[in-house]
This record gives sequence, C-alpha cells and structure tokens, in this order.
Amino acid sequence: MLRILLDTDTAGDDTIAILMALRAKNAKLEALTINCGNVNFDQEVENALYTVELAGMSGKVPVYPGARHPLLREWTTVEHIHGKDGMGNSFFPKARQRPERRHAVDAIVETVNSNPGEITLVEIAPMTNIAMALRKDPTIARKVKEFFFMGGTNQYLGNQTPAAEFNIWVDPEAAKVVLQSGMPTTMVGWEICMRYAVVGESEYREIEAMRTKEAEFFIAVNRQVRKYHKRVRGVDATECPDSVTMSIVLDRKVANKVFPKYVEVDNQSELSRGATIVDDLNVLGRKPNVNVVYEASSRLFRRALYRLLRGEGSSAPRPRRP
Repeated sequence: MLRILLDTDTAGDDTIAILMALRAKNAKLEALTINCGNVNFDQEVENALYTVELAGMSGKVPVYPGARHPLLREWTTVEHIHGKDGMGNSFFPKARQRPERRHAVDAIVETVNSNPGEITLVEIAPMTNIAMALRKDPTIARKVKEFFFMGGTNQYLGNQTPAAEFNIWVDPEAAKVVLQSGMPTTMVGWEICMRYAVVGESEYREIEAMRTKEAEFFIAVNRQVRKYHKRVRGVDATECPDSVTMSIVLDRKVANKVFPKYVEVDNQSELSRGATIVDDLNVLGRKPNVNVVYEASSRLFRRALYRLLRGEGSSAPRPRRP
C-alpha cells in the first residue's frame, strides 16, 4: 500500500490527480499540502478542500496550507488559463472541512520522520514547501521512500518560457535544493504530458457521455483551459500533467521508458530561468540524481483516467453546487 503525501497548487488538473490518489485501491493519501503557484493561494486551499469533499472523504484527509511565495522571486499566477477560481470559473461552494493550522512544512517533516521509508512524496506544484522542509530537516531526504514530481522539461519544451515549465520556473531555487537533496527522485516532464496525456475533442465527447459526477467535474474544472487553448492555439484539447504523474505513481507500467540522468536547474539566467538541464549524453560525468521518464503509455493513462471519470469504486454523494 502506497502512502502518499501530495503537494499541490490546486487548480484544474491538480484536482483530478487528487481524486486519483483518493480513489486508488493500492494507495492511501495521507495529506495534502498547498504551495503557491497557479492561482490565489487561499483559493488553492479551498479547491483542495472541495476536491476532498467531492470524493466523499471530508474530514479524513488533512489539508495543510504552506508557502504563499517562492523562496526568492516574484511570479505570475495563471487565472487566465485556469479561471478566476482555478476551477474553470465554476465557483464551487466552500467545503465543510477547514484547513489545518499546522504549516505544510512542519506537516511534511513530521509525517516523514514518523514514517521513515514509508512515504511517497508527490509534487505537482512549485517545490517551495519541499525545499523548506529539507532545509528545516535535511535528514528527511534519506527517510522518504521515493519522490515524484511533475515539472521541468527535457529538450526545452517549455510552457512558461521556451526553456522552462511553470512549476520549476516559479521557484527555481527551491527546485535546485530538492534535486540536490539525494532523495530517490523521478521526473515527469511537460513533454510527457504533451505527448501522452492530452484529452482532445473526441475524448471530451466520450467523457461527456459518461454522465457521472466525476466526468462533470472534469469537464467543469477544465472548461477555461479548453477555451484558452481554442483561442490561443486553435486546438480543442487540454493537457493532463498532474493526473498522468499520479497515474505513474499508482501504476509504474504507465511509464514505458525511464532512465537515470543528472539533472540541473538553471537559476542564474533570466532567459532560461527554471530550465531543467538533463545531461542525456553524460557530458558532465556526474552521478545521476533523477530518474527521468522518457516515454509513457497513452493507453494505460487513458484507462486510469476513464475508470476514475466513470466513477468506478465510488460511493460518494453528488457534490453540492453553488
């Protein structure tokens, strides 16, 4: 049984990754920790709480607010992509469960120290909380069972800049701390999402036909992203970076090819701020510090996503509407 601690900047696809973890038969979601990133921080907290309630788990999974700002830099939130509420402008009602008073960094340190070798740490947000936890107690790096992160990109397929993916771009100093910590780390880069985890027009028709609360929720939280891609890129599709990462965590067969590589984060140049530099040819001759996912199975990912959206294994009531 996987014991997952999930760090998120809850908006859009983050919520689908959370639902995957909550519904998985081979995993227990120990806690959610919230990091600055996609939208207003307090809204991210509310989005996480609502998602837990949607899954019928209200009061059973603690939600810990964490870093409201990156370690050193300013950043720009992306409400223009995810909607003002980060949930496709759905404006869901406030959940009954309230956030914990303990800071996310303290929760991470205490959870890992209390369960050495047991916790799978999953990052689908900027890495500020994780970096602060490592700075507070560097020994947790050797106590974490494994660390997966959605972030970065191999071969400079960036989405924030041509060189950088958003999660790493927001706080490159934090990412640098984390990747140099020695934790057993796996990277699911933006290019994996773009190549293997895109929901297009035909898939949306299939999801709409499911008529479950999960399918309706998926369509709702991706509504604004879908509009953004139609307007800016001329395509009727949305990416699923966080849910494909969670599907890999839950089923390692989803990742077809994974190779150990040395990965460095650029935090010196403004032009390439947050770029993840993967030493594919071992030019630097340094010991690999990250297992990099190079290929994934679209078929296995879609199967996992559709199982969730069909509501398989769910006994939760339909969510409250605003």
